[in-house]
Amino acid sequence: MSIEAFELAEGLTIAEGGPVFIAGPCVIESEQMAIDVAGRLVEIAERLQVSLVFKSSFDKANRSSINSFRGPGLDEGLRILEKVKRTTGLAVLTDVHDPDQARAAALVVDVLQVPAFLCRQTDLLLACGETGSPVNVKKGQFLAAEDMSNVVDKISSTGNRKIMLTERGSSFGYHNLVVDMRGLPVMRRMAPVVFDVTHSLQLPGGLGHATGGARDFHPHLARAAAAVGVDGFFVEVHPDPSNALSDATTQLSLVEFERLVPQLLAVNSAIERVDR
Repeated sequence: MSIEAFELAEGLTIAEGGPVFIAGPCVIESEQMAIDVAGRLVEIAERLQVSLVFKSSFDKANRSSINSFRGPGLDEGLRILEKVKRTTGLAVLTDVHDPDQARAAALVVDVLQVPAFLCRQTDLLLACGETGSPVNVKKGQFLAAEDMSNVVDKISSTGNRKIMLTERGSSFGYHNLVVDMRGLPVMRRMAPVVFDVTHSLQLPGGLGHATGGARDFHPHLARAAAAVGVDGFFVEVHPDPSNALSDATTQLSLVEFERLVPQLLAVNSAIERVDR
């Protein structure tokens, strides 16, 4: 199956030209915070001349603890994401967890995302595909890269070929992830590939009540993925990561994000020159 470029939103194409950046807070903590971060990301994207999609979740359904913050829920979350889109002009991506959420979210956001833990849920994948919206599926921590061909087949059976696959690390024993860079070109034979910079840094369940992480390694993994060759980068970005209500150990600050992007563009440019 050959890789196909397609529009994520009007005027925004993946797998054509430079990499697309998917960035934003892990979860919607408040309307104002979402709008403020999106506005800052617009400024960064314009300064660095990159394509950017805003990402935030209305519900984090797979938190470690029953006491963890999950988000505002579907209705309020979609209202906020619609306002972000209208206020900033950015394309918007969010997670969905069941078929009904997929159908509702597709009326508001530009890209539907299937979380890694749900990447084999056939009904969810079909519902996402049937919306006709672009679908980004995160590779499960428990799957080999080649296994994602079944995911692509499920979605494309609906006639929807606007599919992206995202690498976010593989389970390596307990409380640890590793990234097998060989998986990026394997999945890129199936669909455009995105590298998840921040979730690849997770130490799942490493804090007992929550997931830990190793934020300091973000430039190393991201630059390695850029050298292998990907079509986009997924980066969770927060104005105050240490006090984030989700993924506080892995989200990047806006300053860290703006520092990282030129590095990835430089590596990408160097690889393109070598490959010509």
